[in-house]
Amino acid sequence: MHLEQIILKPLITEKASLQTERSNRYGFQVALRANKNQIKMAVEKLYNVKVLNVKTSVNAGKLKRTGKTIKKSSKIKRAFVQLSEGQKIEFFKGV
Repeated sequence: MHLEQIILKPLITEKASLQTERSNRYGFQVALRANKNQIKMAVEKLYNVKVLNVKTSVNAGKLKRTGKTIKKSSKIKRAFVQLSEGQKIEFFKGV
């Protein structure tokens, strides 16, 4: 898997921003097949930071009703990456 295929997008949510402020932990939506070592290497190479640990979770898809039919959304894998002291990632530069 290439680095761009592992990390899909950063999590810009209220919960993720609180973890960033409190414990220097950043959230990403990652590929379902990516493991912790691949996620760690991808974050270190893409953002030039030192990763201490990675915590992942897979959220099951939800049932959505559209008229008479019921559809299921796909699974989402999230990774929370803790950086070493003094390092940070800027998702929005210049804002």
